[in-house]
Amino acid sequence: MTTEEIRELIQLVSDTGITELEVQRGENRVRISVATTTNVVVPQAVAHMPGAVSAPKADSPPSVKTPDSLVYAKSPIVGTFYGSASPESEPFVKIGEHVTPGKVLCIIESMKLMNEIEADVAGIVESKLVQNGQAVEYGESLFGIRPL
Repeated sequence: MTTEEIRELIQLVSDTGITELEVQRGENRVRISVATTTNVVVPQAVAHMPGAVSAPKADSPPSVKTPDSLVYAKSPIVGTFYGSASPESEPFVKIGEHVTPGKVLCIIESMKLMNEIEADVAGIVESKLVQNGQAVEYGESLFGIRPL
């Protein structure tokens, strides 16, 4: 891997808000980590191409408990929201559905990578706050989940 390629990866991390990135090409492996003070989980990137990049999960949850007792699943990156794997597929979750930690809620596409966003609490999906195909910002609330 060249220095220029590593610089491009650093720029990718900076532009997307990803806190950790690991890339392996043959015997070469590069890991880039960014210190952060927010409670964000960067889900494993899902890509259907050779040399796919994945971002391992952090230990802290992406949701914040609010006074109305809902936990909000938030977008850990800037990208495009998709509620299902394809336009013909059923949505990952529906309002009123029971979810458990690790259940895929949606996909955020960012820089041609499909990032699965997972629930971090068990509960009932009370609200879906964005529409399919909508651009989302870092930290934007995607779903409201009432913990069980």
